[in-house]
Amino acid sequence: MPVGGLLLLSLLWATGWIRADLSPGSGAGFRLSPLCREAVLLAVFAVGSGVAEIALRRRWLGWQAIGRAVLVGVGLFVLPAVVTGLVAGTIEDSTRVAVFSLTPLFAVVFEPHVGQGAEQTPENRGGFLAAMTAVAGTFLVFPVELPRSYSSGFALMGLVMAAAAVAAANCIAVREVSHRGSSLLIFAAVVAGSAACLIAAIGAMFRQSAEAGVAMDVWAVLDLIALGLLFWLMRRISAVQMTTRFLIAPLIANLISLALLRPHVEIQSWIGLSLIAAGSGWMIFVRTETVSPSVKFFHFE
Repeated sequence: MPVGGLLLLSLLWATGWIRADLSPGSGAGFRLSPLCREAVLLAVFAVGSGVAEIALRRRWLGWQAIGRAVLVGVGLFVLPAVVTGLVAGTIEDSTRVAVFSLTPLFAVVFEPHVGQGAEQTPENRGGFLAAMTAVAGTFLVFPVELPRSYSSGFALMGLVMAAAAVAAANCIAVREVSHRGSSLLIFAAVVAGSAACLIAAIGAMFRQSAEAGVAMDVWAVLDLIALGLLFWLMRRISAVQMTTRFLIAPLIANLISLALLRPHVEIQSWIGLSLIAAGSGWMIFVRTETVSPSVKFFHFE
């Protein structure tokens, strides 16, 4: 089930990209700037998680746990959303996808230090090679545009830092929710709620145009389901496995596009897709046997 949940999460992300590509500017709902839409989704999810927590009458997080949850929200949602918004006119979408494919690579490096404290086993070293393989495949499918100015160079560095922040936040989140005494619902509410407040404040400062934004329609329900899956997986798989969504989602999006549009595909792209599938598959299935039982067998509270 955890692997199925990860694949479903990646599929939901992939369909979101495909909807934007196939029907740009469409949508029956009202339009918001990307940052405002992200803040609204996170706020709705936080309220839902908080209400469920109150109904179950679980205990509240301590102040230190709240601080760590806020830190996870910043790394998992705030930094990627803000950096992506800032570099939208400077960095191509293909370059952004390629850079965020580095997230599993960062997670392999960070997990023994800020995650579950796993030892540097051969499986960990193999995970690094598998992540490198998948990253190489992503770069073949999504060529990276080299910086041509100082602004594009700083933008590219910002994306790399955002990818590293997401990886570190995933490692911290998996460590936090793996304790039996912790409540996953209240942790999710604090992470999403704090991220929503910060993103809304930053969005108000930048005042992005809603006309150039994205629609808030019934499809937003899929994004809420994806958020629920994201937190549900934190207690069932490792941080490295969680970050493979940055590889699997582009892979699924490409395969769906190939099936629907049937474009001509060069051999380089086929090799890249094969490398992504091979590297991601190793990190998901081979590492499953090395994940500690405290991560694999906890249930949603």
